[in-house]
Amino acid sequence: MSVGLSKGQETRQRIIAEAASIFNQRGYEGCSIQAIMDATGLEKGGIYRHFESKEELAAEAFDYAWSIASTKRRHNLESIPNHADRLKQHIANFVTRSGLPGGCPLLNSAVDSDNGNPVLRDRVRKALRNWQTFLRTILEEGIHADTIRANIDPLAAANNIISGLEGAMLISRIERNDQALRQALEDLSSYVDSELRQSTS
Repeated sequence: MSVGLSKGQETRQRIIAEAASIFNQRGYEGCSIQAIMDATGLEKGGIYRHFESKEELAAEAFDYAWSIASTKRRHNLESIPNHADRLKQHIANFVTRSGLPGGCPLLNSAVDSDNGNPVLRDRVRKALRNWQTFLRTILEEGIHADTIRANIDPLAAANNIISGLEGAMLISRIERNDQALRQALEDLSSYVDSELRQSTS
């Protein structure tokens, strides 16, 4: 048992972890309670002892999946002094460091959350805002450190990076190969160097 967790808390975390992988691959409608029962070895009552509804479990599972994805995408960034290089590493991490099976939980859950699931939609919106804020912070710190151009719009730049990555992820899922993601890595890296990086000359 994990330190500091009761048996009940540990069981709840195990349900969330198992459900996160299933939701991320099958979506809200495609993930049945039976599938979660099979993955956890629990009966329906054992699952609903910890969650009031499938909607609540989906929201918690999204938070778990997003936490894993965010951690992998931020891997090793703080050790990179130049903010333009930090952005490029973040982009590379998105493309090369896989999280849960099924791809990006933000992309996957955005579709589900538009389909009458306000709880999940709130979690997805919050995740997007956090990602935007994370990138804006790098950009704004870079402006102050003179590694990012002062005349750029940090939110617009953040959205360019996010939309480029998520669009490429969508195409890659449809085509079932990583060609679009690899192209996004190349294109967005060039965008950082040509449009965002402060010239040293």
